[in-house]
Amino acid sequence: MPIYLLTDELVFPDAGNATEEGILAVGGDLRPERLLLAYSSGIFPWYSDSEPIIWWSPDPRFVLFTGELKVSRSMRKILRQGVFSITFDKVFERVIAECKKIKRKGQRGTWITPEMQKAYIRLYKLGFAHSVEAWEDGELVGGLYGVSLGKVFFGESMFSRVSNASKACLITLVEHLAKQGFELIDSQVYTRHLETLGAREIPRSEYLILIKNLLRY
Repeated sequence: MPIYLLTDELVFPDAGNATEEGILAVGGDLRPERLLLAYSSGIFPWYSDSEPIIWWSPDPRFVLFTGELKVSRSMRKILRQGVFSITFDKVFERVIAECKKIKRKGQRGTWITPEMQKAYIRLYKLGFAHSVEAWEDGELVGGLYGVSLGKVFFGESMFSRVSNASKACLITLVEHLAKQGFELIDSQVYTRHLETLGAREIPRSEYLILIKNLLRY
């Protein structure tokens, strides 16, 4: 499959045209309109400082259905005991900055470039991006952020300074979204961490049909 070169025109090729690795296109920009079009088309940006903007649509797609959330007994106990105080949208900019700092296995740097930071902060100010924060003794110890459209939450990144903090954020988020009628958390690509909570891979073709229906809301 060819890799498409984007221009200033606000358009993406069909997500099904991505390469075997999941790369669909390069170039373009991170203005809010393009980012929202990307998410609603099953596409997301992921690149490093030394690269142009790279747009992805992997196959399979790693997702968590809100009705399939798995919470261990130990995590239920932690949540019941109130080990963490969980908040929403309290310190979005701090959460994305913390996610940027976290060193991840197999990655030499971070994909959260200054350009990406600014782009998602703009989405937050417009009401499309949201954060979840975990606090312990008044200190920010974990969090996550992502984009909310229709009945889908598109997860972007999470961090944890103490054990189970990011899990507490995600579980609280999923349970909250389920009550609001959300059905799907997009986790993009496989991680063992999220698999333990019930996330699984589905074909990209199935994913695209799902978000098309869920974004009508």
